[in-house]
Amino acid sequence: MDINAGGNSRDLLKKLRETLAVEGDGQERLDHIVGLVAEHMGTEVCSIYLRRDRQTLELCATKGLKQESVHQTRLRFGEGLVGLVAKRAAPINAADAPQEKGFRYMPETGEELYTSLLGVPVQRLGEVLGVLVVQNKSARQFSEDDVYALEVVAMVIAEMKELGAFVGDGEAMTAPHQRPHLFKGTSAQEGSAKGVVLLHDPQIVVSNVVADDPEAEKERLSAAMDQLRLNVDDLLTSTNTGGQDQKDVMEAYRMFANSKSWVSRLETSIDRGLTAEVAVEKEQSATRARMARVPDPYLRERLHDLDDLSNRLLRLLTGQGRAAGDSVPENAILVARNIGPAELLEYGKTLKGIVLEGGSVGSHAAIIARAWAIPMVIHADPITREALNNDPILVDGDQGVVHLRPTEEVTSAFQDKIAMLTAAQTKYAAIRNEPATTLDGVTVGMQMNAGLMVDLPSLETSGAEGVGLFRTELQFLMRNAVPKRDELAALYSRVMDAAGDKRVTFRTLDIGSDKVLSYMKNISEPNPAMGWRAIRMGLDKPGVMKMQLQALLRGAKGRPMNIMFPFIAQYSEFLDSRAMLHAAIESEKKLGHAIPSEIKIGAMLETPSLAFAPDQFFETCDFISIGGNDLKQFFYAADRENERVRSRYDTLNVSFLSFIELIAQRCNSFNTPVSFCGEDAGKPVEALCFAAMGLRNLSMRPASIGPVKHMLRKANLAEAKQVIDTARGSGAQSVRKDLMEWLKNRS
Repeated sequence: MDINAGGNSRDLLKKLRETLAVEGDGQERLDHIVGLVAEHMGTEVCSIYLRRDRQTLELCATKGLKQESVHQTRLRFGEGLVGLVAKRAAPINAADAPQEKGFRYMPETGEELYTSLLGVPVQRLGEVLGVLVVQNKSARQFSEDDVYALEVVAMVIAEMKELGAFVGDGEAMTAPHQRPHLFKGTSAQEGSAKGVVLLHDPQIVVSNVVADDPEAEKERLSAAMDQLRLNVDDLLTSTNTGGQDQKDVMEAYRMFANSKSWVSRLETSIDRGLTAEVAVEKEQSATRARMARVPDPYLRERLHDLDDLSNRLLRLLTGQGRAAGDSVPENAILVARNIGPAELLEYGKTLKGIVLEGGSVGSHAAIIARAWAIPMVIHADPITREALNNDPILVDGDQGVVHLRPTEEVTSAFQDKIAMLTAAQTKYAAIRNEPATTLDGVTVGMQMNAGLMVDLPSLETSGAEGVGLFRTELQFLMRNAVPKRDELAALYSRVMDAAGDKRVTFRTLDIGSDKVLSYMKNISEPNPAMGWRAIRMGLDKPGVMKMQLQALLRGAKGRPMNIMFPFIAQYSEFLDSRAMLHAAIESEKKLGHAIPSEIKIGAMLETPSLAFAPDQFFETCDFISIGGNDLKQFFYAADRENERVRSRYDTLNVSFLSFIELIAQRCNSFNTPVSFCGEDAGKPVEALCFAAMGLRNLSMRPASIGPVKHMLRKANLAEAKQVIDTARGSGAQSVRKDLMEWLKNRS
């Protein structure tokens, strides 16, 4: 490929490598690079802008612009053509730059003399680290070869910046992965943890950027591609037990692995001077940039497949990354872009904390974290691009804050907080076997939520009186195919064995919305949280539900059990579900199987409509569990996964508390046991209010039982109710302020 000033990109890269190999500081290296690129590109100007912070670029080196503007000129992402390159993560090729929309005149650089401009992002794995720019006085439309050559140089600059080749004075030239960082995310599980980073998908470090022997590099690539295809074929074979939809997805995955155009693009980059690893990273950066711009979720998912294949290929080429079976380091805090429940379970309960760039408070990874009482912060973007394995890290799950490589002052304050929490746990352990009886003699039942066998030991250690909610969907979500009936029956039997004489309430399969099975056809809905999910799916497609009911009955082995149906919105849905269970019981009797000695059939009240069901519903239902997480989002019409609206509505709003009181009154009038199950049940102040509203049973994660019990045992419900009623009568929107003042004055 000819370049205007002569030579090809491979020659340019070799000279670039020679320049970088020369002893010198970061500034000298950058100065050499801009001079070399300007000479080879035949341009009067070459400039390198590096990212100073998440949204600011700084001019760090230039050939052709005024030298006094270096480290003085700064641009916001999106400001001027250079800022637009950074914001879009895409090149701008302008023959007449001053006439381009977004052009910004910067007199301190002297760039008004130059007409044409070509700018490309300096990016690594989709993260923009800076911008590389060339300019000419005369109007010039740079060729595709020019653009490609500059992109290759930018890729090398990105790799060398990651390796710390451009360290110097100023924020833009600080050593990578060394400064303290504060990430403000969202709390998915309370608690605090101090430890070291364990990256779920560690960054690949590429030390050799320029290829000496392109043919040898292509042979390395070919061998790695062959192994990748074998690995994908093995994955496809392992999914033969799954449904057709899963097979279709895996076939599409294999199609990407066998894509000739993908391989051709990688080989072209190698021919132009890059090593195989850098060629893969260059293509991966382009893929991630496209992912960010594609609105269609299906296309985004296909691009994600290609991104995942790139990660696998990089691990094969470099031999880096975490292998299955690797031990989890002591005090490990898992850091990932996102993670599924099966992957999380592979790490085990030894993790001290979890930090995700994505995720949601209702995800099953978050449910597992809550069950394990592991602090978890989500939406901590872009921590995976900044953290390295074994970096010191602090996780504040109460505030949704993460400190990466914290200062001594921050670490000291954090240790004080952990010490206070440890002292509190000792206090809670002392009342573990005591009842949650208030000062005025009201006893509130305390039960725990679970979904895995590993949760069951918490029945004893937490002081829970039983399992108020066993989520059965986790066993479906962690598999590549529908679990077999006998497998489920064996699991349910082990759960009841572990619970001993304490009652377990099994909730039937609750999927849909954000809980999507990999082997089930994904149905696109405009509002899945209010769509075809949970009991609606079970009644419309009864095969799986019938199988699960049979498994539950067989797992009981004649013991008493509770079965609860999720997301009941009207009386008829409960009757239909109950009829299915009775039919399963009759079928089991005919087969000669043991039937539970007692079966209590309940419903989750998660929609406001069910609170106003006919009296017959409350008479027929053996028990009701208020599903607080869903009920609150439907009561306020505020998506619980949307932080913009989720956090603006208070659980202690007088309207919501009055609604809880209404439900308690209707249930009590028919002697129908009712409990509150959800995140808010595990918050001491909220739990106190629910008890004051008439609820006498609460179900929560095991770690919350101690704090809630401690709060109830030192409170007088009648006095708390009076504070709430006074606040309601005053026209207050929330009772929180008045209640907190009352608690403060009593302590």
